[in-house]
Amino acid sequence: MTNTRYKRKFWLFVAVRTAANALIIGGIIFAFISFWPFISQEVKYWWDNFRGQEYVLAGESVQTDKKGFADLLPAPPPITVVPASTEAGIIIEKIDVNSPFVPDVDSSNYKEYIAALGKGVAHAKGTAYPGSKNAANNNVFLFAHSAINPIQAKKYNSVFYLLRKIEVGDRIVTFYKGKRYDYIVYDKRVVEATDTKYITSISKEPILTLQTCDPPGSSLRRLIVTAKLADESK
Repeated sequence: MTNTRYKRKFWLFVAVRTAANALIIGGIIFAFISFWPFISQEVKYWWDNFRGQEYVLAGESVQTDKKGFADLLPAPPPITVVPASTEAGIIIEKIDVNSPFVPDVDSSNYKEYIAALGKGVAHAKGTAYPGSKNAANNNVFLFAHSAINPIQAKKYNSVFYLLRKIEVGDRIVTFYKGKRYDYIVYDKRVVEATDTKYITSISKEPILTLQTCDPPGSSLRRLIVTAKLADESK
């Protein structure tokens, strides 16, 4: 009887331990698969920097006037990807952003901006359009998700997941109505979620403001990246 009881306990222990190990391993595999889109972005970014890849966008041909004389302004450097949209789009090669943006999205209307973010980046209604220099407000405001939840990431376009990698001096390329406008980053900061002055502030200077959630996948704070229209875009 004692021997039989011992065997039962032994096999029960084996069964429980096997089930526990299976759950742990299964959880690890599920987490890895679920977060692979974000892990792959981080790994690619790290690898490109490790092997010295530079995101230099240089060499685009200079436009000429009717007489054939070259424009005195420097030419914007070329991009190495085909724009997702030249009607309304944004490209940041450093972090693999190549997305259309939806113009005139009401940022106070949840259903409207969630629908827009499912298509890409949203342009805040009432703010300027890329290339604006002489309007009453020349602040172009674009915002997008940085979701880390794999279900949400699939449903909503998380193109700004790596926006935190952007640094001062980086170039952001925008397109609007078939024309290209480049902006150079001059500021990056994390602010409270309730701080709305970056979308409501009027700017005489031609600037581009990008916003996403920080940390990625949360709604605790907002990451704000601000860039100024490049000289060659004037």
